[in-house]
Amino acid sequence: MVVLYGLLVVVMLVGVVGAIVPAVPGISLIFGAIVIWGVVKGFAGLTVPLIVAGVVLLLGMGIDFLATYWGAQKFGASKWGQIGAIVGLLAGFFGLLPALPVGGPLVGLLFGPLVGAAIGEFLYRRDFVLAMKAALGILVGTIAGNVVQFVLAIATVAVFLFTTWSSVMGGTTTPPV
Repeated sequence: MVVLYGLLVVVMLVGVVGAIVPAVPGISLIFGAIVIWGVVKGFAGLTVPLIVAGVVLLLGMGIDFLATYWGAQKFGASKWGQIGAIVGLLAGFFGLLPALPVGGPLVGLLFGPLVGAAIGEFLYRRDFVLAMKAALGILVGTIAGNVVQFVLAIATVAVFLFTTWSSVMGGTTTPPV
């Protein structure tokens, strides 16, 4: 049981990283690990972690959308810029952007939305400065959303550890933090 618990905690830590790194599952990975632990343990004592993880999962989806939308609106992006950002994200995800000497696909995922938003805005407005401003807004919004999700992911893992640690480790009351 301890080995499975440790493995699931590692999966959750990957989820914490995924909350801030594109293309790595984030909060959904944490939620899935908690559900797996629940299936194994019969969901005993997991009410609070499951509720927290479920709420954070829903919040994470909303935060993703709202933070990007906020950044786009604050910096004057049009729907063309937002569509360009999505196309750029997909291009970065599938490796359709030119390979960079450092960073590989992760760089494509980070810069794809920025490049896509700039191209979309430029096609719509024909003004390079406005296109770059809108792309920057989408990037700022996305980063802000990722930071919030990162904090929520850490909180979710902490709640899980604090509610399950003693039952798994047999008497040790506090998890290592």
